[in-house]
Amino acid sequence: MVDSGTLRDLALNPKTDCYSAAHVVSGIPIPKTRRVELFSAEAWEEFTEEWASSQKANYVKIARFAGAGDMGLDIVGFIADGTFASGWDNFQCKHYDDPLTISRIAVELGKVIYYCHRGDYPPPRKYFFVAPKGIGTSLQKLFAVPEKLKAEVRTHWGTRCVSQITSTQPVLLAGSFEAFFESFDFSIFSSKSVVELIERHATTTFHSVRFGGGLPPRPSTGSPPAAISQLESRYIRQLLDAYEDKSGVSYNDAAALHGSPLEENFRRQRERFYHAEALRNFSRDTVPDGTFAELQEEIFHAVIDACDIAHANGFARMSATVAHAANVSLTTNPLASVTKTQDKQGICHQLANVDRLVWTTKDKNHE
Repeated sequence: MVDSGTLRDLALNPKTDCYSAAHVVSGIPIPKTRRVELFSAEAWEEFTEEWASSQKANYVKIARFAGAGDMGLDIVGFIADGTFASGWDNFQCKHYDDPLTISRIAVELGKVIYYCHRGDYPPPRKYFFVAPKGIGTSLQKLFAVPEKLKAEVRTHWGTRCVSQITSTQPVLLAGSFEAFFESFDFSIFSSKSVVELIERHATTTFHSVRFGGGLPPRPSTGSPPAAISQLESRYIRQLLDAYEDKSGVSYNDAAALHGSPLEENFRRQRERFYHAEALRNFSRDTVPDGTFAELQEEIFHAVIDACDIAHANGFARMSATVAHAANVSLTTNPLASVTKTQDKQGICHQLANVDRLVWTTKDKNHE
């Protein structure tokens, strides 16, 4: 019989003071090392490929091999000129419900040795195993002693390698292939830990999307440079045309605005443009490619109708469009949490810089 003295009312949970509003929205956070264990085999390979993008300083090219006929290759980093002949490293993704053992990976070692012997590619500089559950202790010890690793692969050859390296023929450990096996450098085989992969993955643009947790703080934008760059030429010409359309005064360049009532407005528009440029640069380091372009597209569709309706002049059109952009509510784009009002307004000038938004009939004729 259960002792009623050991029972506790679940409503009297002593840990409630450890919870927060964020827990109600998202649940109790799952450590990243545990989260990767929930990845499917495909997601694990995608994660490893994303991690590999953090290794660009070490490789001139990174390629993912997938499907039948991959010859034991997975994610390959080419060292010098993008060919196997120049040197290469392999990152072999293995996805199991428990840590890797020699019996699990013997066939992968057998494959690389077989295809090297056949001449399909030269031996890699390094061959790393990566697995969400990590590497078993016994296998780690084997990686530390290459001769013992070789002996274990030989032991498992009959059951794990002979009929599994290729479906076209059995691969016997005999003759010239056996001699090649014996001379092969088993010290190239090792592993990357899950923690190591996550730490480096955190430096990629994929991390915030893969694991959540928000984006890092944005650096301060600062003031626009005093000198107008070539980058700004088109949207500034559009601004000057809009000012002319309002005032009837000709402005050949930005210097002509000095002392004009429009000089302050011009300063604000440049600040907004540079805010948007800063967000573009920030996005390159923090979110996947294309994210900022999607944000620009969202702003464009939010403001184009306000831009296209009748306005008294080009200045009124520009002002109305920029004001409308300030009120756009962003909810789905990954950059939404770090996008400021100035960014949304500045994107209008980025769009004007490529003539997707135009302020005057004169500008429309330019198209």
